[in-house]
Amino acid sequence: MNDVYELGLHKNPANHVALSPLTFLERAGTVYRDRLAVVHGTRRLTWGQVFARARRLASALEKLGIKKGDTVAVMLPNTPPMVEVHFGVPAMGAVLNTLNTRLDADAIGFMLDHGEAKVVLVDAEYAEVVRVAVAKTGRDIIIIDVDDDEFIAPKHIGVIEYEALLATGDPDQAWRLPDDEWDAISLNYTSGTTGNPKGVVYHHRGAHQNAVSNILEWDMPHHAVYLWTLPMFHCNGWCFPWTMAARAGVNVCLRKVEPKAVFDLIRAHRVTHYCGAPIVHASLVNAPAELRAGIDWRVSAMVAGAAPPAAMIEGMRASAST
Repeated sequence: MNDVYELGLHKNPANHVALSPLTFLERAGTVYRDRLAVVHGTRRLTWGQVFARARRLASALEKLGIKKGDTVAVMLPNTPPMVEVHFGVPAMGAVLNTLNTRLDADAIGFMLDHGEAKVVLVDAEYAEVVRVAVAKTGRDIIIIDVDDDEFIAPKHIGVIEYEALLATGDPDQAWRLPDDEWDAISLNYTSGTTGNPKGVVYHHRGAHQNAVSNILEWDMPHHAVYLWTLPMFHCNGWCFPWTMAARAGVNVCLRKVEPKAVFDLIRAHRVTHYCGAPIVHASLVNAPAELRAGIDWRVSAMVAGAAPPAAMIEGMRASAST
C-alpha cells in the first residue's frame, strides 16, 4: 500500500538536485565571477574564466567523440589545467583519471589500459613516459599536449595542444549535472606496491560530501587562499579542487614542492591553508628559519597519507610560536 506521503512527492527539478561538486563551480563562476581563482607564476584566472574554460573543455571533449562514462586520463602537475579538468571532464559525463606523475611507463600503461582511457592529457615534463605507456597499451588513445610557461622544455607528442583544444570548445556550453549523483566522477589508482594497481571509483555525491567535509573540518572561511603542496593526482587532491570552488577561494599552483618556493608563495599571496604528507611538513619544519621571515599570520596545515611523527608535530608547534 502506498504511503500518503508518497503521493505527488516524486523527484522533479523543483525539489531535487543531484549532489555534485559541479554545482560549486557554477555558483563560483556566476556569483563570484570576477574574484581571483587561480594563481600560477604570472598567470591569473578568475572564477568566471575558470567556469568558461571548463565549459570549453567539456564541449571540446564532446567534439572529439568522448561520451558519458568514457575515461579521460591526465598526467599533469599542479597547474591551472589540473584545476580545470576536475570540472570540465565530469561536466560532459566523462570520468577523470588523474595519473601519479611519479610512476614509470609500465604502471601508467597498465592504468591507461585497465581504465580504458580514451584520451590522455600530458604535461611536457612527462611526455616521454606517457608516449611509452600509450605504446605499451596497444590501444588508440588520443594524446593532448599541455604546455606550461613555468616549464621551459616543451615536448609535443599529441594531436593538439590544450589551449588549441579549448579554442574549439563553446564557453557557453550548457552546464550539465549528472543524471544520478551515484554516477562516477573520478577513477584513482593505487601505486601497485602489492601487485597491479587497484582502481577506486568516486561518485559525484561522495566527491561533493568530502569537499564539504573539508570545509567543516577546517572551519575554512570564504575566499580562503590554498597552496597546492599536495598533488592533485592524489585522491583528487583530497577533493580540495572542489572544496576551493565551494569556498570561491584562490588556488595557488606549485609544480614542485621545495621549502623556499613554498614560503615565498605563502608570503606573496598570504596563503591561509595547505595540505601534505608528513614528509612535506617535515621539510618545512626543518627549513632555515629565515625562509619563514615575514609570515606573521596563521597558516592552517592538514596532514594525512601516513602517521605524522611526534617530532614533526612538535616542530610545527614550535614554528607556529616563533
